[in-house]
Amino acid sequence: MKNQTLTAAHIAAHAQFLHQEERAPATIQNYRRDVQSFCQWLDGRPVTKPLVAEWKEHLLAKNLAPATVNAKLAAVNSLLGFLGLSDCRVKTVKIQRRVFRDASRELTRDEYHRLLHAAQKQGRDRLALLMETICATGVRVSEVRYITVEALQNQRADITLKGKVRSILLPRKLCRKLLKYARRHKIRTGEIFRTRSGRPMSRGQIWHEMKSVCQAAGVAPSKVFPHNLHHLFATVFYKTCRDIVKLADLLGHSSINTTRIYLMTTGAEHARQLEELGLIL
Repeated sequence: MKNQTLTAAHIAAHAQFLHQEERAPATIQNYRRDVQSFCQWLDGRPVTKPLVAEWKEHLLAKNLAPATVNAKLAAVNSLLGFLGLSDCRVKTVKIQRRVFRDASRELTRDEYHRLLHAAQKQGRDRLALLMETICATGVRVSEVRYITVEALQNQRADITLKGKVRSILLPRKLCRKLLKYARRHKIRTGEIFRTRSGRPMSRGQIWHEMKSVCQAAGVAPSKVFPHNLHHLFATVFYKTCRDIVKLADLLGHSSINTTRIYLMTTGAEHARQLEELGLIL
């Protein structure tokens, strides 16, 4: 397929392919958005490797984070491979592995508790319980839908992601709190976290509701998003158990290297550790 001009039909077919490959709905949505952006940038020009490389430079010139650029390149490279244009794909940006996290985005246990108290004080029990559920189990925001009445009764949730199934145990105290909430709201079966109309809460709703309590909790909005609760679970679990293999299983990681990213300390903690080495007279 040389000198191929991208069309909406190509993008739709690629999205269908990703669905058949059992990619996560959020991944499909992000890929579709990024390939549409690339298609608009092309403005009708046929796809060539020099143009794809130019688009990569265009993204870098916008001062986007390297990880963001790589995510967009992954989407476009996937589309090009699907269309038989693999020779037009470009390499991602090389990123040196960091040894510590940015403290401005690190959610502490104290800040997490302040978020819970702020939500409870505002009478927003659903939000407080949702944050507790993510943080106490390590589920991703896309996996909240597996927290059902049935799972709570069994104190276990079976989560399907990318063709893999993993089981996580649910803390008894959390199960009691969520079942009590379900009875109060007449939820007899299925998902616990629903909108007033009975539909499952979307990723965007969860994100927005968490951000809405930042000011009352006195926590910087840059620290408050669902994945940071997932990350807090990982760091607290590891500090308690020191078992990275078990943690990888709980988080659903195929590689220990992925889990290691979650265990990076902040710059301040890293500096403290260097001081404690005692290597300077």
